[in-house]
Amino acid sequence: MYIVETNWQEMLFTFFGGLGIFLFSIKYMGDALQKAAGDRLRGILDRFTTNPFMGVLVGIIVTVLIQSSSGTTVIVVGLVSAGFMTLRQAIGVIMGANIGTTVTAFIIGLDVGAYALPIMAVGAALIFFFKKNQIQNFGQVVFGFGGLFFGLELMSDGMKPLRESAAFIDLTISLSDLPILGVVVGTVFTLIVQSSSATVAILQGLYAENVLSLGASLPVLFGDNIGTTITAVLAALGTSIAARRAAAVHVLFNVVGSIIFLLLLMPFTAYVEWIAGILNLEPKMQIAFAHGTFNVANTIIQFPLIGFWAYLVTKFIPGEEVLIEFKPKHLDVHFIEQSPSIALGQAKEEVLRMGGYAVQGLEETYEYLKTKSKKSAEMAYQLEDAINNLDGKITDYLVLISAESISATDSTRHTMLMETVRDIERIGDHFENIIELVDYQENNRVKITADAMEDLREMFTLTIATVKKALDALDTTSHELAREVAEQEDLIDKMERKFRKKHIMRLNEGQCSAQAGIVFVDIVSNLERIGDHSVNIAEAILGNRV
Repeated sequence: MYIVETNWQEMLFTFFGGLGIFLFSIKYMGDALQKAAGDRLRGILDRFTTNPFMGVLVGIIVTVLIQSSSGTTVIVVGLVSAGFMTLRQAIGVIMGANIGTTVTAFIIGLDVGAYALPIMAVGAALIFFFKKNQIQNFGQVVFGFGGLFFGLELMSDGMKPLRESAAFIDLTISLSDLPILGVVVGTVFTLIVQSSSATVAILQGLYAENVLSLGASLPVLFGDNIGTTITAVLAALGTSIAARRAAAVHVLFNVVGSIIFLLLLMPFTAYVEWIAGILNLEPKMQIAFAHGTFNVANTIIQFPLIGFWAYLVTKFIPGEEVLIEFKPKHLDVHFIEQSPSIALGQAKEEVLRMGGYAVQGLEETYEYLKTKSKKSAEMAYQLEDAINNLDGKITDYLVLISAESISATDSTRHTMLMETVRDIERIGDHFENIIELVDYQENNRVKITADAMEDLREMFTLTIATVKKALDALDTTSHELAREVAEQEDLIDKMERKFRKKHIMRLNEGQCSAQAGIVFVDIVSNLERIGDHSVNIAEAILGNRV
């Protein structure tokens, strides 16, 4: 009795230890690939998803790069919310992501487990003995690749005793007789593990060890594809309408595909056996081909339905989506050569739009401070992203204008806009700092007193009003408004000094903690710096800026 118990313990430890190493390795490898690609991933998705077909291709490429269909879906959700792509384009990318994730199964089908440890050793050497970031990133990819196979070897060793388990033999017979049970098992297991790559790898191992037949394995494979949608669903809970719609499409796509292939299970099984015979495929590669065929065929079948799915989820999840448009609206390069003066006017409109995002971001930041609503924090972060994106685009546009021959008046306008763009971008950085301070307050359960909150309300209100007035001054080129901004900024400076003294008094009287004091003082300091950037805009208008 003791020996059996020890064997089961060893089996479970080996299997779950291998699963842990596999999950860590695939994430480590994906993170390294993402770091190597950097911000270009979002650029690729933005630039090339011009239609649903291109969306499918881009979805495949990006998922191969980051080794996670869920990761691609999360990026897509952010881009839809940001107005970078439509829901129809996003559906194409989600379909492509499903195809891209099958690459992992093909890699596993290569079965280079015997070389896993030497591969990890090479990866470790690249990480620890080289200083260059590119080499270290490549080392992480190599280490993760080796770890993936090492984890698979351990899982495979852990699963071997299942061949003698009467209970498991009964389950496999049930799976063969009841394909729907296989779908449920695959779905539930992927829901638990939250990685279809891991569950498909386990399935490949079970099939390779002859624990499961092909007829029993395929329904589990369909279930794995349904289960992988849980990550997108969890990510979309409590977020924007666009996020929820994209997650709903992900679920619909995989559920409908699984139903179609479950109805065609017998011919599909025959197809896999036929292709395995022709290409002389190893068992693991047979599952990889089945997985690839399922996702490619599912995409071909459902591609004509993209418009219908977009319509259906819009009806199913109604409401107007609040979009933050990252892309510039007014920067037409054709004006630069024809009329630099008009081009400067276009740039000014874009700067004002960027400033509007800064005001909105400040308002969302204050809302987050008051209510601790994560939705406000997410909105503020998106606005800060949009500000950074516009900063780059407007600056590039203004640099192109500077290469043209412009009048002295336009040269002054050009300098003012260049300086203003930088100040607005810094305002975005400061409200992002405040969000991080509120995060710190929440995570460490720091309590800010009612008096301190009232001080922050007063300072936030004045700071937001000052930024708005600075933008109005820019819009109308009003020297009077610009002077009012300077006066209000003086009030912000005095307010900061006054509130710091009040904070020290509260601290001495034991009304607030040292942690609360740090949060309060840093928020006040960031608001004071936002006031400084507002007065910089005003001084650029007045022509007083050095």
